[in-house]
Amino acid sequence: MEFLKYFIDLFLHLDKHLDFFVSNYGVLTYLILFLIIFAETGLVVTPFLPGDSLLFAAGALAARGGLDVYLLIVLLLIAAILGDGVNYLVGKYLGPKVFAREYRLLKKEYLLTTQEFYEKHGGKAIILARFVPIVRTFAPFIAGVGAMNYSRFVIYNVIGAVIWVVSLVTLGYFVGEIPFVKKNLSVVALGIVFISVLPIIIQSILASRKSTN
Repeated sequence: MEFLKYFIDLFLHLDKHLDFFVSNYGVLTYLILFLIIFAETGLVVTPFLPGDSLLFAAGALAARGGLDVYLLIVLLLIAAILGDGVNYLVGKYLGPKVFAREYRLLKKEYLLTTQEFYEKHGGKAIILARFVPIVRTFAPFIAGVGAMNYSRFVIYNVIGAVIWVVSLVTLGYFVGEIPFVKKNLSVVALGIVFISVLPIIIQSILASRKSTN
């Protein structure tokens, strides 16, 4: 319960937590951000970690001088690329076992939703999924399960990571200093997450309506 409270508070006050990290941990903040992005993209049991909102908030913090924006982009790019790479390998070698059994920390409906997304968009799903929470975590895993050509996967992985990290960090960097955004940074970051999740919500509603008709 305490973890859940902290997790909710982390999302609602992401900017304050980042300020705290910078004030208390200095350069270690880069490592903390690196590990969060790596875990969110590389570990199928942590799809709940902040991705889009964290990149945006980190960019805004860099605009205030708390972090070096160029170093931030490079490190988070590496984290995102490595995360998807690890996830692909886990899917390739352990995926069939995961699909065959039920795991408390791994919701099978997430896997099935991502599988449908992957089948609909093909290899481009690796790029598109970068902007869709939860699907982002499972897309490289599903690519590994489906034995997608590794060279092809790497290309999509790098392109997707570059677009995702650079666009959101840069957006936070240039928009984060606008008075309204600066005052309501967490709300704006959550808005970005909502917009990212909206396609899944709409798709789920349409699917449920089809099943009832």
